[in-house]
Amino acid sequence: MQLFGDKLHLKNREQKPARIGNALSPEVLEQCKQGDRRAQKAVFDALSPKMYAVCLRYMGGDKEAAADILQDGFVTLFTKLDSYSGEGSFEGWARKIFVNTALMSLRKKDVLRQTEDVDAAWNISADAPTPIQNIGYQELCKMISALPPGFRTVFNMYVVEGFSHKEIAEALGISETTSRSQLQRARTLLQNRIKEKF
Repeated sequence: MQLFGDKLHLKNREQKPARIGNALSPEVLEQCKQGDRRAQKAVFDALSPKMYAVCLRYMGGDKEAAADILQDGFVTLFTKLDSYSGEGSFEGWARKIFVNTALMSLRKKDVLRQTEDVDAAWNISADAPTPIQNIGYQELCKMISALPPGFRTVFNMYVVEGFSHKEIAEALGISETTSRSQLQRARTLLQNRIKEKF
């Protein structure tokens, strides 16, 4: 299922631009609230590349799962658009919706419980950190995507999104200690993989 098909029936083709500088215009957002399909498509087109990247990161590179999360996230965004106060970045507000949508999906799969026995499988050691000067961005992203889902989720939330352990614990329904533990395990596993490669 796609949010927008190839054909759009437009009443008024001469609409104001969807973007003002780097932000979506208040007029377009208001039209979205009224159910205007063209305005919704403008929002979709403006946000989907960045939000897909967020979804892809949380789904560990699974493109099909990321596309599903993206779809669900836009449905939620358009449903909850009235709750956007207009204060702060619209993109930041939208990003929270996509992160929460991804987290709901991961919670349904109970990914944190699945990582309890990973220590034995990966033989994780807590050696001193290794410099990662020789590793490229794309390689590091692949390594993060390959982390077990629970580790990857907490790592993304803490390191990439900037959530605190308290916020992670509340969002995932775990303790702060579990959040810290998952982050440490993710870091250790990444360090070990980097050592193996370099």
